[in-house]
Amino acid sequence: MKNHFIRLFDCDKYANEVIAKLILNCNNSEKATQLMAHLLAAQQIWFNRCNNLPASTSPLWPDWQAGTFPQIIQNNYDAWSKFIAGLSETDFNSRINYQNSKGDEFNEELVDILTHVINHGTHHRAQAGQYLKLAGLENLPLMDYILYVRSLPNS
Repeated sequence: MKNHFIRLFDCDKYANEVIAKLILNCNNSEKATQLMAHLLAAQQIWFNRCNNLPASTSPLWPDWQAGTFPQIIQNNYDAWSKFIAGLSETDFNSRINYQNSKGDEFNEELVDILTHVINHGTHHRAQAGQYLKLAGLENLPLMDYILYVRSLPNS
């Protein structure tokens, strides 16, 4: 399971970099920028929850500029990769206690949280892509997971 999630987070980083670059090169992408900032902030919030760290002080919908995205993407990726690399196979079934932004308490399996983080990113990148198209981008790059896997050495 560890290798599976490492590969998913590798792909997530790649896809985040692609969308961030498109946002940076687009003159009219305010909504896409907001979505990308939210995606990245949510990754940090979930990371803190999974590591039993204090809640992030960043808002869930921060006012981050597109120029900050490459470093945030790298920082998030480094943190998640190190975290996943340090897990044992049984850790994936451990339960994480956390509170949402409203203060409601939850208890979920780590494997479900990791899956959520990846799916959440895919969802918001797709939304950002649609806003980029509305802003004039004619074609979005293909970022399907299977295409990413096919591009890897030894695939």
